[in-house]
Amino acid sequence: MAAPRIPPIQCLQAFEAVARLRSVSAAAEELAVTPSAVSHRIRQLESQLGFKLFGRDFMLAEQGQAYLPSVRQGLAALQKIPGAAGVRPQGVRLRLAVTPTFSRQILLPRLALFRHANPEVELIMQVAIPLADMKSEDADLEIRFGTGEYAGLESRRVLTDELTPVCSPDYLHEHGPFEGFDNVADIRRAHLIRSPLAPWSSWFEAHGLQLDEPRVGAQFNDLGLVLDAAAAGFGVALMRMKLGASWLDAGRLLRLSPRTVGSSFHHYLCWKPGTLERWECAAFVEWLTRALA
Repeated sequence: MAAPRIPPIQCLQAFEAVARLRSVSAAAEELAVTPSAVSHRIRQLESQLGFKLFGRDFMLAEQGQAYLPSVRQGLAALQKIPGAAGVRPQGVRLRLAVTPTFSRQILLPRLALFRHANPEVELIMQVAIPLADMKSEDADLEIRFGTGEYAGLESRRVLTDELTPVCSPDYLHEHGPFEGFDNVADIRRAHLIRSPLAPWSSWFEAHGLQLDEPRVGAQFNDLGLVLDAAAAGFGVALMRMKLGASWLDAGRLLRLSPRTVGSSFHHYLCWKPGTLERWECAAFVEWLTRALA
């Protein structure tokens, strides 16, 4: 039985470039060929493999996503020159700055999937401060929480969430009941936990309430601390549904309304122009986008 035929290297290079850049034109410019040549190489590779590599908008298909790590490893191995200075045979480092609650609740539970697909990538993680755009040192990629307007950076929104009021069972027993928490009487007799990351104005405006942002009461600059404070009985917090799911599942917090409202803040994955020319950075961006889709 004949051994499986290895795909032509130019086809593998075209596949890796389009997967990383999500553009046939950009891949063609990088490879110094025409866009039609890139498209032809992708079709040739798909024909040899017997499956589609891409879906719409150059998003990787399921089998393309599974095949990409092997292609990148193979191309990286071919680029290594024995005895060349600066070669890292053990792998590459990817420095990631991430906001605390996003890291604990969203990223870390899923991160094993990236590590299994890319075992040669060594992740170096550090804390970034939401809204303040602060971190202890330079990072290749950053998770930022805000409006998405970051000068000098490219970005992709990776998580959007909805807001709803919550409190602990003990607080509800002592200060409730609250009828939907959508009226002035309920809100004025509650202790509102404050945070610039989840301003109460979003809830007030959605319900047509003429109330100002609270100026007194406990305040926190981390979404996890806001929810921990609510679970400890500090008062009522405005919770982001996806980030706060574990507090609800554990019964530490209870919803006061079946309704949710939108937020002007979202989580973005950001990088400096040119960063995605490094395959490990492009691989992480593609993986996180798909993981949170």
